[in-house]
This record gives sequence, C-alpha cells and structure tokens, in this order.
Amino acid sequence: MDIQSIKQRFGIIGFSPSLDRAIDVARQVAPTDITVLITGESGTGKEVFPKIIHQLSARKHGPYIAVNCGAIPEGTIDSELFGHEKGAFTGAHDNRKGYFEVVNGGTIFLDEVAELPLLTQVRLLRILETGEFIKVGSSKVLKTDVRVVAATNVNLQEAVASGRFREDLFYRLSTVPIQVPALRERKEDIVMLFKKFSADFAEKYRMPSLQLTLDAEQRLINHRWSGNVRQLKNLAEQVSVIEKERLLDGETIDRYLPPSHHSSLPVLFRDSRNDASGMNEREILYKLLFDMKRDITDMKKIIMQMLQDGQLSGNFQEENAHLLEKLYKDRDLPQVYREQDSTHPPGSSSHHVVESYEDTPLEYIEESLSIQDKEKDLIEKALQKHNGRRKKAARELGISERTLYRKIKEYGI
Repeated sequence: MDIQSIKQRFGIIGFSPSLDRAIDVARQVAPTDITVLITGESGTGKEVFPKIIHQLSARKHGPYIAVNCGAIPEGTIDSELFGHEKGAFTGAHDNRKGYFEVVNGGTIFLDEVAELPLLTQVRLLRILETGEFIKVGSSKVLKTDVRVVAATNVNLQEAVASGRFREDLFYRLSTVPIQVPALRERKEDIVMLFKKFSADFAEKYRMPSLQLTLDAEQRLINHRWSGNVRQLKNLAEQVSVIEKERLLDGETIDRYLPPSHHSSLPVLFRDSRNDASGMNEREILYKLLFDMKRDITDMKKIIMQMLQDGQLSGNFQEENAHLLEKLYKDRDLPQVYREQDSTHPPGSSSHHVVESYEDTPLEYIEESLSIQDKEKDLIEKALQKHNGRRKKAARELGISERTLYRKIKEYGI
C-alpha cells in the first residue's frame, strides 16, 4: 500500500515531506514485529500511527488496545497491565487478566509511556525481552505474544539522564523511532487542515462552510500552534459555531488566536553540561537559592579582600562598622580581628577594623537536589527511629505500610 492510500484509509491530511517520511517508516516496519517508539508534541496525531502499524501487519486480525499510561494511578498500573490474583491486595475479589494477557497475538499501544513508574518499567522490559510476565500476587510465570508500540511527548533521553526512565528500556522501545512533525513544521498543510475541519463542522451543525481571505490564511500559517492539529481543529469548530459571517479575514482570525507567548524577557536556561536535565520547579528553586547564597558569599570575600588590600577608606569602615561586625560573626568567612584604638573608648565611632586575616579556605558542599535521595534518607531515618518497626515508620512518614514496603524494595534499603 502506498503513502497516499494510507492517508485516505486513515484520514490523514497533508503533503508535508516530514509527515510522508513518518508514514513511510510506519509502512515499512508494519510487517515486522519490531518495537516502535513514536515521538512528537501533544496534539500532533501520534495515535494514528499505531493503528497504521497494526492494520498493515500480520496481526491485523488480532486484538488491538490503546492504553494511556498517564491516566492510570501508580498503585493500579501493574494490575491493569499484567493482571492480578484474587486477594493480591485490598479489593482484589477475583482473578483478573491484564492487557498483556488479553491482547495475546495482537498489538498494544502504550501512550505516554514516560509516565510509567520505575518498577513497572522493569516488568515491561522483561516482556519485551522474553515475552514473560507475572501477575500481581502470583508466582507463576506466564507467556504472551504481544507487539508493543509506544508513544510519548517527553524527551526520553532527558528522562533517562534524570533517572526517571530506564536506559535499557529506552533503547529496547526505540528499536525503530518515528518522529511525528509539529504543525508549525507543516506550514503547507495548515490551511488545508482548517478548511477540512470547518467543512466537517459545517456538515455536522448544518451551516454554510467557512471561507478564508488571503490575510486570514497568512495569520493561520504564521501562528505557532503549540497545541498542534488538536488546537487547529478546536479553533475551526469554535469559529464555525460563533461567527455569523462565513468569510473570515485576518482580524477575525486574530480574535480567536491566543496571544503569542514569545517574550524578550530573561528566562531560566538549563546548561546540559552542568545541570541535571528534567528538574522540576522545586529543584530549580533550590538551585536558584544556592546560587544566590554562593554569590553573596563571593561578594563578602571581595569586601574582605578589599579591606586587606587597603582599598576601603577609614570613613567607609566607620560608617559601615555594623556590617563589618556581621562579616566577622559569619562562620563561613575568613576571620576579621577588631582592634580598639587606645585613644577611643569601646563603642566610639572612631574605632576601626584592623586589616588582619586568617586565610581560612572555604569548602562548599553541594547538597543533593534529588527528591529520590531525600525520600530514601527520610525512610532510613524513620526506620532507625523506630528500630526497624515498619508500621510505626510508615505512620511517622504519613504513608501506608504497602507504600513503605514498595519504597524499601525500590531503594534497596
């Protein structure tokens, strides 16, 4: 089947070379059983490609299921994927087959695969390598023959670098990668997509189709479309329902387009050479605070050096005696000795700071910003405090005993 036939069969619109390339890769890999990783921004239409791969494969008569890994709670994800035995946990009243058992002989699409917990990633890796899995609460090894197609809008290489995704699983999933282009990389398709969507909504709501002026088309082409095809489709539906005038000009389109988020203001920049990628907001805030503390300490050192070199006048020292007093009290700075002038009593404004120092080297200890390290440390402290009694430690930490057991196993405590 050629690319154009695939587009017609699966309702794909566009002639962008990058889109054709993604479809061609899916077409070529479909007859095999190779694991495929589909990447691209949210709203680009990644969910179509697993269907192409399944329908063009020898498994097309077998079952197909799409699983949104980000929509399943962490506590139940293993049960959903691999099944569970009766009594495996509270509420497990019957045996249950997981998706990998139900879809035996077919294809399973794991959307948002980057959201899988680390322990679930281990189970998934075993299935990909051996086809074996164990139900929750069971010790019996089961076999399955399932083709896995995964998708994510997350940079998995950054997730691997930050410890949120297993490196071996990443390479196992990305045997054949397919990159779905963002809508802003398919500018030649934007107007065509808008007209198709507006025609569909005109038929659905029984109203005349929308028409675009050249100015309106240019506004659509120049917009960034951070929500990609999904955002464009929503815009077409919104305009189709609200606008009475069916010929749209540039000003009308502008009223429905969100304001641009581009700004010339300073932004946080992550240097991949020095900083761990994938930091969350709390870790970024901690880093900023540590950087500010380091800058203040450096500034204090500069002032102390200027005093030593005699670059600060006596008037400056007298007027800022209370600040210099604080510098003396700081434990992390070189010590400053204050000497009273014999001709002036203590507390007089004429006393001065003598320029003598102890060149004590400063040692900076970089505190770990890893939340996992902090969590492990808290668990170890709670267990030590309660002499290994896990029930009391769990109560101290404010978590369930089951969660504590899982964390102990996960961190190897």
